[in-house]
Order: sequence, then structure tokens, then C-alpha cells
Amino acid sequence: MRIHTGFEITYDCPMPVPMLLMLSVHPSRRGDLETFDGLRTDPVVDVHHYLDGYGNNCMRVLAPAGRFVLSSDFIIRDSGQPDEYAPDAEQIAVHNLPDEAVVFLLGSRYCETDRLSNLAWSLFGGTPLGWPRVQAICDYVHDHIRFDYQQARPTRGAYEAYEEGVGVCRDYAHLAVAFCRCMNIPARYCTGYMGDIGVPVVGVMDFSAWFEVYLGGRWYTFDARNNIRRIGRVLMARGRDATDVPIANTFGTAYLADFKVVTDEIPVAA
Repeated sequence: MRIHTGFEITYDCPMPVPMLLMLSVHPSRRGDLETFDGLRTDPVVDVHHYLDGYGNNCMRVLAPAGRFVLSSDFIIRDSGQPDEYAPDAEQIAVHNLPDEAVVFLLGSRYCETDRLSNLAWSLFGGTPLGWPRVQAICDYVHDHIRFDYQQARPTRGAYEAYEEGVGVCRDYAHLAVAFCRCMNIPARYCTGYMGDIGVPVVGVMDFSAWFEVYLGGRWYTFDARNNIRRIGRVLMARGRDATDVPIANTFGTAYLADFKVVTDEIPVAA
């Protein structure tokens, strides 16, 4: 299948402000691009690219004072298959994990394992190891948090998401990631595009958050917000939590004036 994907984000900047952006398709998906996903800016400014420590494509710009628009528009190929299902994937003992997975067992800014460990073991200590345990965590988080876009808050961590029982996709992901780590399952936070492909239209399109866990020697996708296998995810970035993968970090004042995202399947020609 082919997916038409892109965004247009408008800022009002009282004065020039440096920005760090994660708005590119992840390097692991670049081979699927049919058209270039380059960042366009209005006014035109220099865009500096680099790869961070997690392998994400990052961009740095100096936004001028006034109206500043970031946009991209591209087509990407996708298998059209839902998220992989591997119910027999086994949990690997901590001492046998590869070094690169261990960091995803540790607590982080939005995934406070120290505050959630006892709760996690009381909820999931009796569940089967491996895939069934991760699915039990997804089921719990999906049922525990009520989705409410109006209740989005950039400072909310996993513990507060549990306490308040409300949030958006990043809160579902943070709580599920924290629970997995508490249960000695490496888990990493993901951000990217996920349109309403194969499901009823659920509202205005936005970027989405999900997570991946390390089982049976590889990483698998899970999604506590939707809690069903979805089609057409387009990964942009991975990290410990939202701290590592914000779509935009502004080092000064920049007011968000408009925000549009598109992720639409391109119909097959008759």
C-alpha cells in the first residue's frame, strides 16, 4: 500500500529562536519512501541534520522572528500488514539481555519505575512471562486511562497518568513502558504517523505514540492506547520516553499557531 503523509506546523516567534526538530521518517523506513520527505521552511532557513544516540534523524534550525512554517509532504510504501503478532515470544532474563537493550530497563523522566514497581508487581506478577505479560499490561493501561485530548499536559509522567486515569496517547505509552520496565522487560517509546487506516475514522489526525518491547531476541510493537493491531504506522523516532523524541524543542519562546497532519492511504487505481 501507499500512504500520503505530511504536516504543516506554524509558529509565531517574538524573536529568533533555535529549534531542535524530529520530524523526519526514521532511518529504518527511508528505503520505503517514494518521494522525498525533506523539511520545508517558510521563510527559508538553513536546516542542519544529524543522528542522535538512538539513531533518530534530528534537525536544527534557527527560526526567525515572526511567522514561521514547517512543512513536509511525501508518499511512503507500507506492507499493509497489521502489527506483528508473536504470542510465543519469550521474555529474556536480564543477565542475558544484549547491552543495547539494558538502558530500556531503567527509569526515565516520564517513566518513573521507582514509583510504580510495587504496583506493577502486584498487578502483573502472576501473569505468564513474555508476550502474555506485555499484553496484560496493555489491557490494563487501555482500560485504566480515559482518552481526553483536552486533558493533555506535557509535564504528566507515567505515575500521574496512573493516578489521574486520563490522558492522551503519550500517557498510555509512558505508563505501559514503565510497567514493562518494572517487570524486567525492555521497553522503548516510539513516535510517528498512524492514520485511520483499516479502522473507523476517530477524529482529527495527529502524530501518535506507541512503544516497543524486547522479547525473544528482537523488538515488537505494542499500542496501549488503541490495543489492537494497526496498519500503516510510520515511525519517526524512538527513545526512553517523550523527553528523547519531541517533534520540536524550542530554546526560547515560540507560540504554536496552527498544526495539521495528514496520513491517508492512496487508493489503488481501478
